[in-house]
Amino acid sequence: MDLLVNKEFIQEFLSPIYLSLKIATVSGVIVILLGTLAGRLLARKSFKGKAVLETFLMLPMVLPPTVVGFFLIVIFGKNSIVGQAIEWLFKQPIIFTWWAAVIASIVVAFPLMYQSAKSGFQGINLDIEEAARVDGANEWGVLLFISIPLASKALISGSILSFARALGEFGATLMFAGNIPGETQTIPTAIYIAIDSGNMTMAWLWVISIVILSFIMLLTVRAKQE
Repeated sequence: MDLLVNKEFIQEFLSPIYLSLKIATVSGVIVILLGTLAGRLLARKSFKGKAVLETFLMLPMVLPPTVVGFFLIVIFGKNSIVGQAIEWLFKQPIIFTWWAAVIASIVVAFPLMYQSAKSGFQGINLDIEEAARVDGANEWGVLLFISIPLASKALISGSILSFARALGEFGATLMFAGNIPGETQTIPTAIYIAIDSGNMTMAWLWVISIVILSFIMLLTVRAKQE
């Protein structure tokens, strides 16, 4: 009996951690790709409306998470064209699934990756990239073998910070993906429910876990910046 109780306790404890890491990893990969490309594209280009575009890209960083969640529900809900297309394609709505949590994490983590990538690419000497082009490298070759290696510190820092942001996402995820144990319950939502139900032991364990994970990631960022 005690063994069964301990097994259930361990499973209850590990489930949100596993799901949080899974969501943060998937969203992190997507954010790294999109943020790097967007940062590279907008690092030195000037065009009419650039300030408006960049403000829009950075907006999730300052908006309340509930507002982000509201917009995601509007965009991907059953009454929207996007939501109906997804439901027709996958035979189920995306809201209240773990993919909804991935989308919420992407939206809130993207600005960190974009800003880091843009700063990293802006710090590269233009003459180095131009020399590679003169030697016959195409734009993809310049990006992969010149720009990314030279901006690697900023890109790594942005990647880690984005992963940490995705790992700690709460408000938008709770609204858009819900809090379904084993399906969409991440560490932040699990902590909220544990405190609300008076389960302080489990809440403390999850708090300690996410603090340790966040500390390690921030320490890695600091080490890369030195």
